[in-house]
Amino acid sequence: LAQYLAGEPLVGVSALTETFVRERPLPAGTATTGLGGQAGGAARGPVTVDDAALFSGRLASGALASFEATRFAAGRKNALRIELNGERGSLAFDLERLNELHFHDHTEPATDAGFRRILVTEPEHPYLEAWWPAGHALGYEHTFVHQARDLVLAIDARTEPEPSFADGLQVQRVLAAVEESAEKNCVYTPVPA
Repeated sequence: LAQYLAGEPLVGVSALTETFVRERPLPAGTATTGLGGQAGGAARGPVTVDDAALFSGRLASGALASFEATRFAAGRKNALRIELNGERGSLAFDLERLNELHFHDHTEPATDAGFRRILVTEPEHPYLEAWWPAGHALGYEHTFVHQARDLVLAIDARTEPEPSFADGLQVQRVLAAVEESAEKNCVYTPVPA
């Protein structure tokens, strides 16, 4: 998503990962459990996924990016926060506040500076023209309808959908570089093109 929003690929990463909980109780009658699995007996099984991943990356333009993913963000329900910062301003999005953007225009006078909340629920905003009357919020489930709509429109227009399968492959290359960097104790690792 960061590459899509920035309009350019990550070309290298430095990463750390950690598994804090090394084993968890297994539910009765199964061999595996997820994070929310209920203990059904005394049997315990190894945890084979990371509980946290942190990495920094360099985009093709030289811009820097930082990423954090963790199961241990106490109090967060479904947090996905994206913030783009530049010399002329910043834009922030948080999935837990799906219908809002926070924008700062750094060209404004210092007396007026600061983030302002933009409620993106007007028909002029992307995807909103087909939904409820202006001002009514959309939910998480609507994002899947938007994905299906975009795919159908791309097929009908015989154009490449966005993001494309090539974009998905690039994401997998980034994740492989993150794992490689973490295995090498945070060594900067190029992302193959």
